[in-house]
Amino acid sequence: MSRLIKNGDVESRQPLLTPRDHLDQTEPDSDEGEIIFERDTRNIAHGAGGSAHRRLTYEEAVEEAGFGLFHWLLLVVCGWANASDAVEILCVSFLLPTARCDLLLSSSDMGLLTASIFLGMMVGGYMWGYLADQKGRRRVLVMSLTVNGVFGCLASTAPWFWLFLLLRVISGIGVGGSIPVIFSYFSEFMPRLRRGAMISALATFWMAGNIVAAGLAWLVIPRTWAHFSLGTLDFQSWRLFVVLCSVPSLTSALLFKLFMPESPKFLMEAGQEKEAISVFRLMFELNIKGKRKAFPEFGVCTRSKQRQNWEETRIWGSFREKLCSILKQGLMPITQMFNGPLKSRSIALLIVFYCISFGYYGLWMWFPELFARVEEGGSPCANVSLPSPLLNQSCYPVKTAVYMEGFVIAASNLPGNIFTILMMDSTGGKALLSCSLLVSSLSVFLIYAVQTKAQSLVLSCVFSGVSVIAWNALDVVGTELYPTQLRSSALGFFTGVGRVAAIMGNVVFGKLVDTNCSIPVLLVSALLLTGGLVALLLPQTKQTELS
Repeated sequence: MSRLIKNGDVESRQPLLTPRDHLDQTEPDSDEGEIIFERDTRNIAHGAGGSAHRRLTYEEAVEEAGFGLFHWLLLVVCGWANASDAVEILCVSFLLPTARCDLLLSSSDMGLLTASIFLGMMVGGYMWGYLADQKGRRRVLVMSLTVNGVFGCLASTAPWFWLFLLLRVISGIGVGGSIPVIFSYFSEFMPRLRRGAMISALATFWMAGNIVAAGLAWLVIPRTWAHFSLGTLDFQSWRLFVVLCSVPSLTSALLFKLFMPESPKFLMEAGQEKEAISVFRLMFELNIKGKRKAFPEFGVCTRSKQRQNWEETRIWGSFREKLCSILKQGLMPITQMFNGPLKSRSIALLIVFYCISFGYYGLWMWFPELFARVEEGGSPCANVSLPSPLLNQSCYPVKTAVYMEGFVIAASNLPGNIFTILMMDSTGGKALLSCSLLVSSLSVFLIYAVQTKAQSLVLSCVFSGVSVIAWNALDVVGTELYPTQLRSSALGFFTGVGRVAAIMGNVVFGKLVDTNCSIPVLLVSALLLTGGLVALLLPQTKQTELS
């Protein structure tokens, strides 16, 4: 396959680079962009009927499709999927104050339970991300959201702690797939000049999921009418809460299955010309609806990278040889990420993901429990001299103040989300990421020093509102740092690293929250500070073209 290249007034043909050659020779965040459609209208392809077709770059084709109704509908559907992940992850933190009595949990057990979903996400993140780069974003989203919802719902019926833990791990495998893939999928529909703001808007749906989880917990868990017997199982209100938290994932999977198209950028890379043009046509018709404008005709140049990669894994030989070949193929994206021009950014991004995930999830998942302790003393760490201060207390009646405070903290994300949407395209993700991590570090340090319940709530809201800016910026930067054939794999890998950090953070909190609460809190502050400084080493990607 070849493409036309202009050399002054002389046109020549040059073979297309293979995906590996492209990675070795081209910076993925280059403003030149990969030529998939050729701009020069004098270079025309004539079909059987003699009609002429323009050849455009991919970014120009997205611009040609317009911006409007399609993108807002896409934002709602992808946003609901992002919110469903937040609901599934955060629901465990809200059920801890009551489930610990029914399942007879110690603080160490609660640490394992909060870490369980991150263990699944660690496994699922890279696996689903790699499959999304090879087989398609939409198909993987449907499968991962279904796994998330089905096993999350089944967990509500688990009578034993170990079974509940296992089902949460499997549910986490589904969550691990949808989080990185949803941002790759969404970004590949966006015009370059609007991408930063729109990805930031997508990230705000995490706040919506947080509010949904906190609101459901506040409405359902304290209610006695939600308590009934299901055979030999005592179905407490927190179990109904777990069922309701699985609904967003299942409805998201249904929406993607029935209504959403595949990413046109992926289709171009996979050599599916007709399907890509059909998606551009759908985008155009929804965006230009009512304006009586005809869909522009253009030709496309495609490649068959994914098909070739999968063919390489079909080898003859023993099961062991086939398995080794598949593993080698699956690990190839990691090798590409940590070699050549991508190496420095990958190392920096790995450190940032680890620091923010340990800090955010290590602290956030324990907020309801820490506020329950604030009810007994003046500070989250006021009871450090008393081993396991809550184990001998009754979980019923449920203290609704814990869930009200969780709801307030979730709502405090709103200012940070609005700020990110307004500033992302003008400031860039790198500056917002670094500054927000540094301010988050300071707010966590002050949480350790507070002495009253009101002070704890205010600083927790500050941490929530500022840290969400870092997450939103990381979502934008992560999608723009890597080319299409590595994008989902890279995000999946780094979110997997983040899950390892989240597991460690929750285990550390579980082990030390009763004996020396100050250690994990100060450790979170130190890691957020480190992440903020390392983020300064990342390249600037403001309004760059997707490669």
